[in-house]
Amino acid sequence: MTLAGVFRAMPKTIRLAMMAAGLFALGAPLTAVAARADFRVCNGTQSLVGVAIGYRAESGWTTEGWWRIPATTCKSIIEGPLSSRYYYVYAEDADGRSRWAGQINLCIAENEFKITGRKDCLKRGYQRMGFREYDTGEQASWMVQLTEAPRSESGKE
Repeated sequence: MTLAGVFRAMPKTIRLAMMAAGLFALGAPLTAVAARADFRVCNGTQSLVGVAIGYRAESGWTTEGWWRIPATTCKSIIEGPLSSRYYYVYAEDADGRSRWAGQINLCIAENEFKITGRKDCLKRGYQRMGFREYDTGEQASWMVQLTEAPRSESGKE
């Protein structure tokens, strides 16, 4: 007897239960793989790292910080689908020995901040810092990995 024949020979209630279990098993992996869209930063170092992010919003250039990311963990900096193609990241470890910087100068503050505009940082009471550009290619989510060997670049506004 074939497998199909064995299946047809089973009582109807058992066949329905098996089909329901099969449909449930098929649906479970689909919900498990549904990824959350966001901009994540992963700290691959052994130190606590502070992270600031910059992006263009309707109101203009915006920078926000500080997200504290413990050693060997990840944190969502922007939750939900990304609305810009380019994002800018600056990070430094808690000891101030390592920095992850770039050539795009944006404003930051010493404590938690959200700043609009990238010009005249010092005149407005902020610091100016070089951020590294990330081209997300208009993807819905993105991840940046900070490692023990940061590359620091200096630039001008």
